[in-house]
Amino acid sequence: MKDLAALQALFQKEIDALQLGLAPDKLYDPMHYIMNLGGKRLRPVLALMGAGLYGDPSKAMPQAMAIELFHNFSLIHDDIMDAAPLRRGQDTVHMKWDENIGILSGDGMLVKAYQYVAQCSQKLLPEVLATFSKTAMEVCEGQQMDMDFETMDQVPLDMYINMIQFKTSVLLGCAMKIGALVGGATEEDAEALYEFALLLGTSFQIKDDYLDVYGDPEKFGKQVGGDILSNKKTLLWIEAEKRAALQRIDFSEYAAMPPNEDKVESFQELYKILDVDAFAKSEIDRYYQLSLEALDKVSLDLQTLAPLKEFAQWLHGRES
Repeated sequence: MKDLAALQALFQKEIDALQLGLAPDKLYDPMHYIMNLGGKRLRPVLALMGAGLYGDPSKAMPQAMAIELFHNFSLIHDDIMDAAPLRRGQDTVHMKWDENIGILSGDGMLVKAYQYVAQCSQKLLPEVLATFSKTAMEVCEGQQMDMDFETMDQVPLDMYINMIQFKTSVLLGCAMKIGALVGGATEEDAEALYEFALLLGTSFQIKDDYLDVYGDPEKFGKQVGGDILSNKKTLLWIEAEKRAALQRIDFSEYAAMPPNEDKVESFQELYKILDVDAFAKSEIDRYYQLSLEALDKVSLDLQTLAPLKEFAQWLHGRES
């Protein structure tokens, strides 16, 4: 994707030149460390794409940086809560330094994110800040919901969708909307673009659930079956538990299996027996199509919207 690669390169130049502060070094070094761990930079690119629909993508560069700072702040804190040793194949911040440094540097990144997102016209500032703050709170709510699911016997599917939208999708929507507003979009266009990115992000997260079970480990970039081994309540798990009860299959026996390769293979087979793999694919496609319908509400010509549709198609077809 030419447009995606160009915007990724444009944003990477900003990352390479990023200077958040020097001293105390134990406050700022972790910020620079996690910001340079790489990744696809999809969230900031969406902000740049939003602005680019109406002119110069770089007009939303401060807001794109704010989105990436917020995302990485949340990763530092998530890794502490999950006691995760690695992030993108490298030591997590709290492992490289310690938990207190991780907490404080993450807090600092949140402050920096607000400093960057506020770099827009006074006219747009209230709407931009309101959108960003609402999203930040929803991400926290989504994380808490995900943690609550660990101690719940059963999770309704609609509650799960709500959780992944808050934890993941709303930040994609926020990036798209804020970028569009800064670029010159009408309120109506900005809302339609928010809905597009929110729904596409929902499809993206369900695809992640699916790839965790059936993905190619070399393409997926991490261990297949990780969600199964940890009994994580994903869309496939929730739907399988419901269907197993209807077919008088003892789902608890599967859940209680030792966390090894046999458990992963047993769940892969169970999901196919219950047709849950096909259900997941249908939900991935459904939210993808809904996102395209939302894009149709935007008052721009097809040629202008073509890069966004191409981006959506690429994300929908991803295997990693």
